[in-house]
Amino acid sequence: MPQLNPNPWFAILVFSWIIFLTVIPTKILNHTTPNEPTLMSEEKHKTEPWNWPW
Repeated sequence: MPQLNPNPWFAILVFSWIIFLTVIPTKILNHTTPNEPTLMSEEKHKTEPWNWPW
């Protein structure tokens, strides 16, 4: 049965994972977000109670 012969399939598996782990993450990490997140100020917002009309 040719499915039990690991010689070509194991090499294909190893090389494909090498490509996935080296080439693709570098391409993905080169993308930057257009709006960089900014830190929020730590001052508390002044809140007022809401008087319901009923």
